[in-house]
Amino acid sequence: MTPKARHTNRFSSGDPIADRRTDYARMLAETGDWAAAVELMEQALELVPRWAAGWFRLGEYRQKAQPDAVKSHGAANAYRQALALEPEDVFGARLKLALLGKEQTPASPPSRYVEGLFDDYADRFDTALVEKLEYSVPGKLAALVAPHAPFSSVVDLGCGTGLFGAEIRERAGRLEGFDLSANMLARAAAKGLYDHLGQADLSRLPAESGLFSEELAEHRADLVSAADVLMYLGSLETVFPLVLDLLAPRGVFAFSVEDAGDGETFLLRDSLRYAHSEAYIRMLLARYGLEVLDVTKTVIRMDAGKPIHGILFLSRKPS
Repeated sequence: MTPKARHTNRFSSGDPIADRRTDYARMLAETGDWAAAVELMEQALELVPRWAAGWFRLGEYRQKAQPDAVKSHGAANAYRQALALEPEDVFGARLKLALLGKEQTPASPPSRYVEGLFDDYADRFDTALVEKLEYSVPGKLAALVAPHAPFSSVVDLGCGTGLFGAEIRERAGRLEGFDLSANMLARAAAKGLYDHLGQADLSRLPAESGLFSEELAEHRADLVSAADVLMYLGSLETVFPLVLDLLAPRGVFAFSVEDAGDGETFLLRDSLRYAHSEAYIRMLLARYGLEVLDVTKTVIRMDAGKPIHGILFLSRKPS
Protein backbone atom coordinates (compact mmCIF):
# COMPACT_ATOMS: atom_id res chain seq x y z
CA MET A 1 0.00 0.00 0.00
CA THR A 2 0.99 3.57 -0.56
CA PRO A 3 0.14 6.12 2.15
CA LYS A 4 -3.60 6.41 2.73
CA ALA A 5 -5.69 8.69 4.89
CA ARG A 6 -5.23 8.07 8.57
CA HIS A 7 -6.95 4.92 9.77
CA THR A 8 -9.90 6.29 11.68
CA ASN A 9 -10.12 3.25 13.98
CA ARG A 10 -6.90 4.52 15.61
CA PHE A 11 -8.91 7.27 17.28
CA SER A 12 -11.22 6.29 20.11
CA SER A 13 -14.67 7.80 20.05
CA GLY A 14 -14.60 8.03 23.84
CA ASP A 15 -17.51 5.59 24.10
CA PRO A 16 -16.59 1.89 24.60
CA ILE A 17 -19.80 0.64 23.00
CA ALA A 18 -19.29 2.83 19.93
CA ASP A 19 -15.66 1.69 19.71
CA ARG A 20 -16.73 -1.95 19.88
CA ARG A 21 -19.22 -1.46 17.06
CA THR A 22 -16.54 0.34 15.05
CA ASP A 23 -14.20 -2.63 15.50
CA TYR A 24 -16.91 -5.02 14.33
CA ALA A 25 -17.59 -2.74 11.36
CA ARG A 26 -13.91 -2.80 10.45
CA MET A 27 -13.82 -6.61 10.57
CA LEU A 28 -16.90 -6.80 8.33
CA ALA A 29 -15.33 -4.32 5.91
CA GLU A 30 -12.21 -6.48 5.71
CA THR A 31 -14.41 -9.37 4.51
CA GLY A 32 -16.07 -7.12 1.91
CA ASP A 33 -19.46 -6.91 3.67
CA TRP A 34 -19.74 -3.18 3.18
CA ALA A 35 -23.49 -2.92 3.81
CA ALA A 36 -23.16 -4.52 7.26
CA ALA A 37 -20.13 -2.32 8.02
CA VAL A 38 -22.19 0.75 7.13
CA GLU A 39 -25.01 -0.33 9.43
CA LEU A 40 -22.67 -0.81 12.41
CA MET A 41 -20.89 2.50 11.83
CA GLU A 42 -24.26 4.26 11.70
CA GLN A 43 -25.14 2.65 15.03
CA ALA A 44 -21.83 3.80 16.53
CA LEU A 45 -22.39 7.36 15.34
CA GLU A 46 -25.84 7.43 16.92
CA LEU A 47 -23.96 7.17 20.21
CA VAL A 48 -21.20 9.68 19.32
CA PRO A 49 -22.59 12.01 16.64
CA ARG A 50 -19.68 14.48 16.92
CA TRP A 51 -16.94 11.95 16.15
CA ALA A 52 -15.26 13.27 12.97
CA ALA A 53 -13.11 10.16 12.44
CA GLY A 54 -16.18 7.96 12.62
CA TRP A 55 -18.01 10.01 10.01
CA PHE A 56 -15.04 9.77 7.69
CA ARG A 57 -14.94 5.99 8.12
CA LEU A 58 -18.68 5.82 7.45
CA GLY A 59 -18.10 7.77 4.24
CA GLU A 60 -15.50 5.22 3.11
CA TYR A 61 -17.83 2.30 3.85
CA ARG A 62 -20.79 3.94 2.12
CA GLN A 63 -18.61 4.68 -0.89
CA LYS A 64 -17.57 1.03 -1.08
CA ALA A 65 -21.17 -0.13 -0.64
CA GLN A 66 -22.35 2.16 -3.46
CA PRO A 67 -19.33 2.91 -5.69
CA ASP A 68 -21.50 4.52 -8.40
CA ALA A 69 -20.83 8.25 -8.05
CA VAL A 70 -24.46 9.00 -8.95
CA LYS A 71 -25.62 7.01 -5.92
CA SER A 72 -22.93 8.27 -3.56
CA HIS A 73 -24.97 10.92 -1.74
CA GLY A 74 -24.70 9.01 1.54
CA ALA A 75 -20.92 8.87 1.33
CA ALA A 76 -20.72 12.57 0.43
CA ASN A 77 -22.95 13.51 3.36
CA ALA A 78 -20.71 11.56 5.75
CA TYR A 79 -17.57 13.23 4.39
CA ARG A 80 -19.22 16.65 4.73
CA GLN A 81 -20.10 15.86 8.33
CA ALA A 82 -16.48 14.87 9.03
CA LEU A 83 -15.32 18.13 7.45
CA ALA A 84 -17.78 20.19 9.49
CA LEU A 85 -16.50 18.60 12.70
CA GLU A 86 -12.81 18.75 11.67
CA PRO A 87 -12.43 21.92 9.54
CA GLU A 88 -8.65 21.47 9.16
CA ASP A 89 -9.52 18.29 7.25
CA VAL A 90 -6.91 16.00 8.75
CA PHE A 91 -8.60 13.02 7.06
CA GLY A 92 -8.74 14.40 3.50
CA ALA A 93 -12.54 14.56 3.30
CA ARG A 94 -12.45 17.34 0.72
CA LEU A 95 -10.31 15.18 -1.57
CA LYS A 96 -12.85 12.37 -1.26
CA LEU A 97 -15.66 14.79 -2.12
CA ALA A 98 -13.75 15.94 -5.20
CA LEU A 99 -13.33 12.35 -6.39
CA LEU A 100 -17.09 11.86 -6.00
CA GLY A 101 -17.68 14.95 -8.13
CA LYS A 102 -19.27 16.80 -5.22
CA GLU A 103 -16.62 19.54 -5.02
CA GLN A 104 -14.00 21.00 -7.33
CA THR A 105 -10.57 19.39 -7.14
CA PRO A 106 -8.52 21.37 -4.61
CA ALA A 107 -5.40 23.07 -5.89
CA SER A 108 -3.55 21.30 -3.07
CA PRO A 109 -4.47 18.91 -0.26
CA PRO A 110 -4.84 20.21 3.31
CA SER A 111 -1.42 20.55 4.95
CA ARG A 112 -2.71 18.88 8.12
CA TYR A 113 -3.83 15.87 6.07
CA VAL A 114 -0.41 15.45 4.41
CA GLU A 115 1.43 16.00 7.69
CA GLY A 116 -0.68 13.41 9.50
CA LEU A 117 -0.44 10.98 6.61
CA PHE A 118 3.34 10.85 6.77
CA ASP A 119 3.61 11.14 10.54
CA ASP A 120 1.64 7.88 10.68
CA TYR A 121 3.62 6.30 7.84
CA ALA A 122 7.15 7.19 8.98
CA ASP A 123 8.02 4.03 10.94
CA ARG A 124 7.30 1.70 8.01
CA PHE A 125 8.07 4.08 5.15
CA ASP A 126 11.40 2.63 3.97
CA THR A 127 10.29 -1.00 4.17
CA ALA A 128 6.95 -0.40 2.50
CA LEU A 129 8.29 1.70 -0.36
CA VAL A 130 11.59 0.04 -1.19
CA GLU A 131 10.95 -3.61 -0.38
CA LYS A 132 7.24 -3.94 -1.13
CA LEU A 133 6.52 -1.29 -3.75
CA GLU A 134 9.84 -1.36 -5.63
CA TYR A 135 10.18 2.40 -5.23
CA SER A 136 13.00 3.58 -7.51
CA VAL A 137 12.86 7.40 -7.74
CA PRO A 138 15.83 8.25 -5.45
CA GLY A 139 18.29 6.09 -7.39
CA LYS A 140 16.99 7.18 -10.78
CA LEU A 141 17.01 10.85 -9.83
CA ALA A 142 20.54 10.54 -8.42
CA ALA A 143 21.68 9.00 -11.71
CA LEU A 144 20.05 11.87 -13.61
CA VAL A 145 21.98 14.53 -11.67
CA ALA A 146 25.29 12.60 -11.50
CA PRO A 147 26.84 14.32 -14.58
CA HIS A 148 26.45 17.67 -12.81
CA ALA A 149 28.05 16.56 -9.51
CA PRO A 150 29.66 17.34 -7.17
CA PHE A 151 27.39 19.89 -5.51
CA SER A 152 28.49 22.37 -2.90
CA SER A 153 24.97 22.74 -1.46
CA VAL A 154 21.93 20.48 -1.91
CA VAL A 155 18.40 21.18 -0.66
CA ASP A 156 16.26 18.04 -0.56
CA LEU A 157 12.59 19.09 -0.55
CA GLY A 158 10.20 16.57 0.97
CA CYS A 159 13.22 14.59 2.16
CA GLY A 160 11.12 12.04 4.03
CA THR A 161 13.31 9.51 5.80
CA GLY A 162 16.33 10.41 3.66
CA LEU A 163 16.17 7.95 0.75
CA PHE A 164 17.42 10.51 -1.78
CA GLY A 165 19.82 11.94 0.82
CA ALA A 166 21.53 8.56 1.03
CA GLU A 167 21.98 8.56 -2.76
CA ILE A 168 23.46 12.06 -2.97
CA ARG A 169 25.38 12.43 0.31
CA GLU A 170 28.83 11.60 -1.09
CA ARG A 171 28.39 14.17 -3.87
CA ALA A 172 27.12 16.99 -1.63
CA GLY A 173 29.29 19.38 0.36
CA ARG A 174 26.31 20.52 2.44
CA LEU A 175 23.03 18.59 2.50
CA GLU A 176 19.80 20.09 3.83
CA GLY A 177 16.51 18.24 4.14
CA PHE A 178 13.02 19.66 4.61
CA ASP A 179 9.72 17.90 5.18
CA LEU A 180 6.24 18.68 6.50
CA SER A 181 6.22 15.61 8.76
CA ALA A 182 8.09 15.81 12.07
CA ASN A 183 8.16 12.00 12.30
CA MET A 184 9.75 11.71 8.88
CA LEU A 185 12.38 14.27 9.89
CA ALA A 186 13.13 12.27 13.05
CA ARG A 187 13.73 9.15 10.94
CA ALA A 188 16.00 11.13 8.60
CA ALA A 189 17.94 12.57 11.55
CA ALA A 190 18.59 9.06 12.90
CA LYS A 191 20.48 8.22 9.68
CA GLY A 192 22.98 11.04 10.20
CA LEU A 193 22.98 12.08 6.54
CA TYR A 194 21.97 15.73 6.68
CA ASP A 195 23.82 18.83 7.82
CA HIS A 196 20.51 20.55 8.48
CA LEU A 197 16.91 19.32 8.78
CA GLY A 198 13.84 21.52 9.07
CA GLN A 199 10.07 21.50 8.78
CA ALA A 200 8.68 23.20 5.67
CA ASP A 201 5.37 23.49 3.81
CA LEU A 202 5.77 23.60 0.03
CA SER A 203 2.18 24.75 -0.44
CA ARG A 204 2.99 28.13 1.12
CA LEU A 205 4.64 31.23 -0.29
CA PRO A 206 8.44 31.46 0.08
CA ALA A 207 8.38 33.76 3.11
CA GLU A 208 5.97 31.42 4.94
CA SER A 209 7.43 28.09 3.84
CA GLY A 210 10.11 27.61 6.51
CA LEU A 211 12.90 27.32 3.91
CA PHE A 212 14.46 30.73 4.55
CA SER A 213 15.80 32.51 7.62
CA GLU A 214 18.85 34.51 8.72
CA GLU A 215 20.81 31.25 8.74
CA LEU A 216 19.23 29.84 5.57
CA ALA A 217 19.89 32.35 2.84
CA GLU A 218 18.28 32.60 -0.58
CA HIS A 219 20.06 31.30 -3.69
CA ARG A 220 22.21 28.90 -1.66
CA ALA A 221 21.74 25.61 -3.54
CA ASP A 222 23.32 24.33 -6.70
CA LEU A 223 20.95 21.33 -6.55
CA VAL A 224 17.33 21.31 -5.40
CA SER A 225 15.63 17.93 -5.41
CA ALA A 226 11.99 16.88 -4.97
CA ALA A 227 11.80 13.09 -5.15
CA ASP A 228 8.24 11.75 -5.06
CA VAL A 229 6.93 14.91 -3.39
CA LEU A 230 4.96 16.89 -5.96
CA MET A 231 2.22 14.23 -6.20
CA TYR A 232 1.11 15.47 -2.77
CA LEU A 233 0.47 18.89 -4.28
CA GLY A 234 -1.88 19.76 -7.11
CA SER A 235 -1.05 23.17 -8.47
CA LEU A 236 2.71 23.75 -8.40
CA GLU A 237 2.42 27.53 -8.54
CA THR A 238 3.97 27.86 -5.07
CA VAL A 239 6.74 25.32 -5.66
CA PHE A 240 8.52 26.95 -8.59
CA PRO A 241 8.97 30.36 -6.91
CA LEU A 242 10.40 28.51 -3.89
CA VAL A 243 12.83 26.65 -6.09
CA LEU A 244 13.95 29.83 -7.89
CA ASP A 245 14.61 31.46 -4.54
CA LEU A 246 16.66 28.43 -3.41
CA LEU A 247 18.74 27.94 -6.55
CA ALA A 248 22.03 29.65 -7.17
CA PRO A 249 22.73 30.74 -10.77
CA ARG A 250 23.30 27.65 -12.93
CA GLY A 251 21.83 25.49 -10.17
CA VAL A 252 19.80 22.43 -11.18
CA PHE A 253 16.32 21.32 -10.11
CA ALA A 254 15.65 17.57 -10.25
CA PHE A 255 12.18 16.22 -9.47
CA SER A 256 9.58 13.57 -10.21
CA VAL A 257 5.84 13.57 -10.85
CA GLU A 258 3.25 10.92 -11.52
CA ASP A 259 2.39 10.98 -15.21
CA ALA A 260 -1.10 12.34 -15.94
CA GLY A 261 -0.85 11.55 -19.65
CA ASP A 262 -1.97 14.02 -22.27
CA GLY A 263 -3.85 16.46 -20.04
CA GLU A 264 -3.06 20.14 -19.79
CA THR A 265 -2.56 20.42 -16.04
CA PHE A 266 -3.02 17.96 -13.17
CA LEU A 267 -5.60 15.53 -11.85
CA LEU A 268 -6.48 13.89 -8.56
CA ARG A 269 -6.35 10.10 -8.55
CA ASP A 270 -8.25 7.58 -6.43
CA SER A 271 -5.04 7.15 -4.41
CA LEU A 272 -5.55 10.79 -3.26
CA ARG A 273 -2.29 11.65 -5.00
CA TYR A 274 -2.04 14.12 -7.86
CA ALA A 275 -0.65 13.34 -11.31
CA HIS A 276 0.80 16.06 -13.56
CA SER A 277 1.08 16.18 -17.31
CA GLU A 278 4.37 16.75 -19.10
CA ALA A 279 2.80 19.73 -20.89
CA TYR A 280 1.90 21.37 -17.55
CA ILE A 281 5.40 20.90 -16.13
CA ARG A 282 7.05 22.19 -19.30
CA MET A 283 4.78 25.25 -19.20
CA LEU A 284 5.84 26.00 -15.60
CA LEU A 285 9.52 25.47 -16.38
CA ALA A 286 9.26 27.90 -19.27
CA ARG A 287 7.29 30.44 -17.23
CA TYR A 288 9.90 30.49 -14.49
CA GLY A 289 12.84 30.54 -16.86
CA LEU A 290 14.23 27.07 -16.11
CA GLU A 291 16.03 25.33 -18.94
CA VAL A 292 15.00 21.71 -19.56
CA LEU A 293 18.03 19.41 -19.48
CA ASP A 294 16.36 15.99 -19.40
CA VAL A 295 12.91 14.41 -19.33
CA THR A 296 12.64 10.69 -18.59
CA LYS A 297 9.45 8.64 -18.44
CA THR A 298 9.72 5.59 -16.22
CA VAL A 299 7.91 3.33 -13.75
CA ILE A 300 8.44 4.88 -10.33
CA ARG A 301 6.77 2.28 -8.06
CA MET A 302 4.17 -0.45 -7.91
CA ASP A 303 0.75 0.00 -6.34
CA ALA A 304 -1.71 -2.88 -5.84
CA GLY A 305 0.43 -4.93 -8.20
CA LYS A 306 0.28 -2.37 -11.00
CA PRO A 307 3.05 -0.06 -12.22
CA ILE A 308 2.77 3.65 -11.48
CA HIS A 309 4.20 5.63 -14.36
CA GLY A 310 6.08 8.84 -13.67
CA ILE A 311 8.25 11.49 -15.26
CA LEU A 312 11.68 12.61 -14.05
CA PHE A 313 12.70 16.16 -14.91
CA LEU A 314 16.10 17.81 -14.78
CA SER A 315 16.18 21.57 -15.28
CA ARG A 316 18.63 24.41 -14.75
CA LYS A 317 18.40 28.01 -13.65
CA PRO A 318 20.13 30.43 -16.01
CA SER A 319 23.30 32.27 -14.98
